[in-house]
Amino acid sequence: MAKNNLTTVTEFILMGFTDYPKLEIPLFVMFLSFYLVTLLGNVGMIILIQVDVQLHTPMYFFLSHLSLLDACYISVIIPQILVTLAKGKMVISYGQCAAQFFFFTICAATECFLLAVMAYDRYVAISKPLLYTVAINPRICWSLVVVAYVCGMLGAILRTTCTFTLPFCDNNQISFFFCDLPPLLKLACNDTTSTEIVIVFFGNFVILANALVILISKAIWRVKSSGGRTKTFSTCASHLTAVALFFGTLIFMYLRSGSGKSPEEDKVVSVFYTVFIPMLNPLIYSLRNKDVKVAFRKVTGRFQGSKSM
Repeated sequence: MAKNNLTTVTEFILMGFTDYPKLEIPLFVMFLSFYLVTLLGNVGMIILIQVDVQLHTPMYFFLSHLSLLDACYISVIIPQILVTLAKGKMVISYGQCAAQFFFFTICAATECFLLAVMAYDRYVAISKPLLYTVAINPRICWSLVVVAYVCGMLGAILRTTCTFTLPFCDNNQISFFFCDLPPLLKLACNDTTSTEIVIVFFGNFVILANALVILISKAIWRVKSSGGRTKTFSTCASHLTAVALFFGTLIFMYLRSGSGKSPEEDKVVSVFYTVFIPMLNPLIYSLRNKDVKVAFRKVTGRFQGSKSM
């Protein structure tokens, strides 16, 4: 009888920031500004890496794919946020919700694996500098990137299947601004143990990626001279910062116990890793990077020169 009383959910209502109606216009302007800056920064980074020969190295090859992922997954989320803010709430079909969840998970999961690949690249560069060009050649680079994308795709299929095979109750209001895992689990009618197992499964890959970062740290401290250690650390500081921000927020969002969670905290954390981190990554990898600064000056110099002619 209980099963017969369940109504099949065909659409969800994204409530977004309906608790703060007076802030909808300022938030709309803020998110739109962040979106445009993020696209400009990441697309600009991709173009810069493509046009400057000095940046045709494995590290920047991986960085260009990181920028591509950041541009893609913020484009899956921010337009939805803008529509939700403009309308106060947003009705999204079951299929659209599943598609958004799937593509967002592909981008986020692939970025996890790509950050691990970038950590491995830095580890080889530090620990085996003489063999670096052999160990990380173009074929290996493409193989590592393809593996990252395939693992991200398989993870997204598994995660989306586990989530959207759950039966959802009559309540279809999501107190969130996009279709993410925590608010969807709250609407499920039965036990969500299988989906939570998937979360733990992803958590293991988070641990693996962080283990690779630890390898970098060990390699840094093997450098005997303090000057050499400082130079080595400067080449990895950007990646260490990006990894700490990305994995730190993912752990806080998805691996906390249910009793310690609150919807408002989840909103703040999700805004951080879906909006701020993709916007910050181009800055993190360029502000401390002389090669990127030099390449940027070259490109802007060419542009100004062609404009003056």
